Amino acid sequence: MLGWMVGAPPPSDKLIRFEDGSYYHFPQFRWSFSHWRQFGPTMNVSRGEGPVRVLARAERTDLDAVTFVPLGGDHEMTWAESLAANYTDGIVVLHKGRIVYERYFGALTAGGPHIAFSATKSYFGTIAASLITEGKLDAGAAVASYIPELKDSGFGDATVAQVLDMTTALKFSESYADPSSDIAGYARAVGFFPRPSGYSGPTTDYQYLASIAKDGEHGPAFAYRSINTDVVGWLIARVTGEPLGETFAKRIWSRLGAEGDAYIQVDSAGTPIASGGLNARLRDMARFGEMLRLGGHYNDRQIVPAAVVADIRRGGSREAFAKAGYKMLPGWSYHNQWWISHDEDGAFMARGVHGQAIYINPKAETVIARFASFPMAANANLDPTSLPAYSAIAHFLMAHPR
Repeated sequence: MLGWMVGAPPPSDKLIRFEDGSYYHFPQFRWSFSHWRQFGPTMNVSRGEGPVRVLARAERTDLDAVTFVPLGGDHEMTWAESLAANYTDGIVVLHKGRIVYERYFGALTAGGPHIAFSATKSYFGTIAASLITEGKLDAGAAVASYIPELKDSGFGDATVAQVLDMTTALKFSESYADPSSDIAGYARAVGFFPRPSGYSGPTTDYQYLASIAKDGEHGPAFAYRSINTDVVGWLIARVTGEPLGETFAKRIWSRLGAEGDAYIQVDSAGTPIASGGLNARLRDMARFGEMLRLGGHYNDRQIVPAAVVADIRRGGSREAFAKAGYKMLPGWSYHNQWWISHDEDGAFMARGVHGQAIYINPKAETVIARFASFPMAANANLDPTSLPAYSAIAHFLMAHPR
């Protein structure tokens, strides 16, 4: 409707490009998040050759009017109002495996992929946890025992478990609002951001990881740092002996009965960005969440070991998590690249910047998958009108099943 990228070629004031950074400016990224492949190299993640796992439909018209009070607020908001407030690009709600609600906004369509950003992490955390259960990866082993290239980095003496739970002590700042933050340097190294003229820093993911220094003691405190997940990806590739994208397709994507191939952004050396490069259709994200809700068994097969899902749901150290100071997430923990609420429903989440989410509520038998393009990156900006909305929908479906 705003005319972005319309025309052959589009007018200069409606052209979105990688080189000038406009692809990552608001409101342009309402378009680019649904067209990410046009701005950098990617690799395909095959859905395989099996049939699509059909999601039955039982759509409801009563969910838009469900109300909740935003965190820290004193006035009710409806579910429908929250979708607009959070710049939702697409939302799917599953109840007992059936689609009860599905909407698309902005530039996203049901058949189109959208970048998942850090919701990507939960996929690779699940794969790594599966490899631990299978005895192919030792949670207590030092990272350097698998990746000697990181021996002299801050990751060298961290354990696999500490990397998975992000209790590593690293000299790395992840402030999305600060252009001088280390996360911006990381984004330039892996190709998420354009590099300035005269750039002389790392040009691949692995080069960047090797440059990270240690800062303190590993273990006592949670600190969210995306670079941990790229180490997880490197560990997976090292112990499986195959490209990370192939492992992802083989273990997860080709087994879900997905509707479409996914794709994942890669760096200049072809390494998939495990921390946030996945792009997929929204309903396929919901299928992944439903598989976790069902204990790893989905599409007539055990895709993830039940023990892995049970361990994820138990969560990590709440004491370590509390030290990070997430005011919107009291009592939560982080484990194997998943966010665990420890609420009465046992809800847990995959979360990505700008509002990407997979919310899984086992007690309510509810899964919510969302893509969004909120103007500010940090989820703290939209958690007040997202987290209570998810819970309200789950409780409404429990109280009013059909």
